[in-house]
Amino acid sequence: MGEKTILVWFRNDLRIHDNEILLEATRKADKVLPVYCFDPYYFKNTASGNPKTGSFRARFLLESVADLRKNLQKLGSELIIRIGNPAEILPQLAAQYEVNEVYHHREVAYEETNISEEVETALWKIKLNLKHFIGHTLYHKEDLPFPIKDIPDSFSTFKKKVERDSDVRPCVATPETIHSPAITDAGELPTLQQLGLEEPVDDPRTTNHFIGGETRALAKLSDYFLDISQIHHHKGARGSAADHTSKLSPWLALGCISPRQVYWEVMQHGQHTHGTDIMVLELLWRDYFRFMFKKHGQKFYKAETLMNELMQVDLKKDELFESWKNGHTGIPFIDASMHELNATGYINNFSRQIVAGYLVRDLDVNWVKGAAYFEEKLIDYSPASNWGNWAYIGGMAHDPRDNRYFNINKQAGDLETKGEFVDTWLPVAEMP
Repeated sequence: MGEKTILVWFRNDLRIHDNEILLEATRKADKVLPVYCFDPYYFKNTASGNPKTGSFRARFLLESVADLRKNLQKLGSELIIRIGNPAEILPQLAAQYEVNEVYHHREVAYEETNISEEVETALWKIKLNLKHFIGHTLYHKEDLPFPIKDIPDSFSTFKKKVERDSDVRPCVATPETIHSPAITDAGELPTLQQLGLEEPVDDPRTTNHFIGGETRALAKLSDYFLDISQIHHHKGARGSAADHTSKLSPWLALGCISPRQVYWEVMQHGQHTHGTDIMVLELLWRDYFRFMFKKHGQKFYKAETLMNELMQVDLKKDELFESWKNGHTGIPFIDASMHELNATGYINNFSRQIVAGYLVRDLDVNWVKGAAYFEEKLIDYSPASNWGNWAYIGGMAHDPRDNRYFNINKQAGDLETKGEFVDTWLPVAEMP
């Protein structure tokens, strides 16, 4: 009997640690063929004429894929990189390398699941199976205290029951070596220009520097706990403790680090501070939004519905939206936050809630416009978290009042006095 070869299709799981599909492939096959496809679908222009993936996130993705390739090479393997439709590329590679099965992590958002279905159909035509794994959540679906269809729509109820009745699984082992077939053409990493984007301009005023890849994610996690311990040691130094978040979201979004790995690091350090509590809470929100997508399918997020809503905006609302996205509302905190988002691809979660609430409630602009804009701009964009968050703010949740996380009492007007913050994020051309 000949050797068994499994193709591992990487998507939003760009890591070698706690990666079940990679470990399982090494255990079940003689040869493992790691593949990443840069799908042109994600680099097209949207209905608004703007790129679906902005340059900051695209650069972060390129860095993450490059780092994955280096880490696989250290294990004796190689990452095949291609630009094109996975439904065309994966069957071609499967035939070329005599692949017996294809592994990938299951997604929940409609665009990602549609792509999976196209790949599955294409592979089935050549009599190959696409095996689905679950690896994007803190809590495994099979460990939840309720079936997906019965998941509480209230986040606080979901949180209470999951924390009481479920356990987080341990991280899976990291392969020590990976044997791959002789690869004749691994492919080059594309440039931003090849993806239809320009090189982003790094604003000199930013304090958050995001470089993609698992290597940097692990270092960022380690640095976070070092900072936390220092703040805890110097209890009198409260300066940055209030906003001392991990800022791991870009790496979590691309799966450069897993939610479970972050969680178990928190448990290992045993530091139940405000910062680590917020970190675990954020991981729970990520789970909740993914499970809501799984439960409700395309009920709120069908592509046709979203596109129709995007087009049904009157001229006056369109002008208000333009002033919001460009930071020209006249409200300093809102404008400063939008300047920062546009200049860096990132704003903290508190600022996101404030600017989103202002767009929806004060300007009465359709929440879908804001969600689509964040999809383009955010370096840590994740479909379930982004669209789920905006849907809550837009009033589409069953009971958004049950958690203060989405009902911040401070209104944007109360934050106008943060002059230094506002001055810091005036656009470069407007700086005195």
